[in-house]
Amino acid sequence: MADEQKQNLEELKKDYSELQKKHSLPSFEEMNKDFYIEKLSELETDFLIREIRKFVAERLFNYLRFLENLVNPQNVPMWVFSVIKTFDANDKKKIEEIYKKLSSNEINLIELDVSYNEEKEVEFVLNSYRLWQEVKKEMLGILGDVKKNLNKEKEKGSRGYFG
Repeated sequence: MADEQKQNLEELKKDYSELQKKHSLPSFEEMNKDFYIEKLSELETDFLIREIRKFVAERLFNYLRFLENLVNPQNVPMWVFSVIKTFDANDKKKIEEIYKKLSSNEINLIELDVSYNEEKEVEFVLNSYRLWQEVKKEMLGILGDVKKNLNKEKEKGSRGYFG
């Protein structure tokens, strides 16, 4: 890592530490593991919490999009249909519950994009962090089911439209 990059990262950690103390945020390491906030060291901003919120929101939105493909498959890769048809009612219920939680979080995000408010940004980051800690365990279970079901379809020799 170049000296300037290291220096920028150390400066980011220092700035984050001040925010953390002020707002009781999770540690930099915890946030970085889940939301890759170290990339913020490449940016200059006077609104660090807003930039952190953007990283958090982007990560959660990616999972929301993945789940939406499972809940409402339109214009998705063919493998998604193969997996969906192997889900049982319990799998579908879990997916829908997580989808609802992430969707609700996304609606809260829209309000923040309209008008900056540091306290609301912090509240969103904290709530999103807690939500992700809860949801990521459930997501791992769903991803395990997806992999298992995808492998089942391969073993059956399903060839989709070509079979």
